[in-house]
Order: sequence, then C-alpha cells, then structure tokens
Amino acid sequence: MQNLKFKDLETNGQQSKELEEYQTRDGSSLTYRYYDSTAENILILIHGSGYHSEYLEPLATNLSQEGVASVYTPNLRGHGPNPEKRGDVDYLGQIEQDLNDLIDYIRKRHPEQPIILGGHSSGGGTVIRFAGGEFSHNAVNRYLLIAPYIHHNAPTNKSNNEWANVNTPRIIGLSMLNQIGITHLNDRNVISFNMPNNYRDNTETLRYSYRLQTSMHPRPDYEKDISSMDGEVLVLAGSGDKSFKADQYEKVFNTHPNTEVMIMEGLSHFAPINDNDAQNEIATWLEN
Repeated sequence: MQNLKFKDLETNGQQSKELEEYQTRDGSSLTYRYYDSTAENILILIHGSGYHSEYLEPLATNLSQEGVASVYTPNLRGHGPNPEKRGDVDYLGQIEQDLNDLIDYIRKRHPEQPIILGGHSSGGGTVIRFAGGEFSHNAVNRYLLIAPYIHHNAPTNKSNNEWANVNTPRIIGLSMLNQIGITHLNDRNVISFNMPNNYRDNTETLRYSYRLQTSMHPRPDYEKDISSMDGEVLVLAGSGDKSFKADQYEKVFNTHPNTEVMIMEGLSHFAPINDNDAQNEIATWLEN
C-alpha cells in the first residue's frame, strides 16, 4: 500500500541497473537488480505494491556507493517489465517460496556474509509474512522495514487510503472459501491501484489477485508473524505518511524486544527511499 507522492519516485537521472535472473524451484526465471559494494552486509530490499524494484534505485545506490551494503532488489513474481502473469501468482505462499530460493541463491554467492531482509510498504509486509511462514530462512540476520504495511486490522491502517481500491467483501468471501479448501477462485482480482497516467510506463501492476494480495501481506495474526522475526529490526517511516498511521508503529512492534522504531519528521510514504537523512539513518543502523 502506498500514497500518491509519486514525485518521490524520481531517480535523479540515475540510469537503472540491468536486470539479472535467478531460478526458482518451479523452473521460473525471476529478475532482480544488484548493487555491488565492498561492504560485508548483504541487503535484500523488496518493493511495494503497484510497481517494481526500479524505484528503490536511490536507496540501493546510496548504500552500495557508501560501502554500507551490497543490495539486491528483486522483482516479486507477478511484477516487473515482463512477468508471466502480471498481478498474479500460481498459489498462496509462492512469494515466500520465491524469496527462500532467492536467499539460497544469494547465500551461494556470498557464503559468509550477513543477510538483512528489508522491504518498503507492501514489501515490508511481505518481509513480515516471510518471517512468520514455513519458509523463513535461518540465513536472515536482521530485518529492515520502511513504512511497512501491517494489516487492515492493525492500528497503523488508514481507512481512507487514496492509493488503493480494495474489494473487501470479495476478500472476506474468498478467505472464508479458502478456510474450507475452496481455492479455484483465488485468481479473482481484489485490489486495484490509482497510479496517475503520467507515471505509467506499461511496467506497473495495477491489479492484484486474491492469492497475490494475500501472499504479500502479514497473516491476520500479524503479531505472531512479527514475533517470528529472529534478530534486530528497524522500522523507519515518516510522520507525513498519508498511507499509514506512522505514530502507531511503536504500538504494533512494542512486543518485539529487538525493534527500533524511527519516525522521521515530515517525510511522506516514499520519501525515505530518496531522503538523505533517512538514507543516513538506515546506513548507520546497517553498520552497527
């Protein structure tokens, strides 16, 4: 979930990194961007809803050039320039399997280096879900959550989110069907995104199926998913975030003993990706 501060997506004229590929367990080739560095840390940074890894370029470039971390920014299944099924996955939980396969791939390339798993917005929600799922990976040492989506029942949620159109009755109905084993309707779209026309380039993903939407967000018992993050956690958001109630992150994460919550004055939902002060705070935490 994101807000409409799309001007914050600008990459300041930087040329985007070329896409590279890794193989998943089902034989699919998924793409990522890699920002090399002399640093010891490896950061996997996951994009939010509606777009793909390209908008994370400013933060990834800063961290790599400053020698803070080598950064991987994957395009989640169903996203990117040429996905097999835009806005959809094959089944619930496939995103978690893909992340597990990516971490295995990265671990082989960097066998002794610490791995931090991070995400922005819905990407942060994906990280939380991954930590609480059956495919959570013991190679992950720490977690970075930038303005993360938690859950529609969480105190951070705003009911008047102008970015997303959520078909709540359909989500509830499909959830009930899934509880009794009926899954053949999980390809139905349950959410769409209001991306302005002047920011569209035919690589955006403006609708999500139920199985993709669910696969990218924490479970209804989101407290359990949060408690499953084994290691230190940084939650960073801006007080000017119009998508989520940033002042409620402290309440959501107060039961996780190793979480630092940092709310930066005036920053919007996307701003931490570009803002120098936010980049510096993230860098300081990664280096400690």
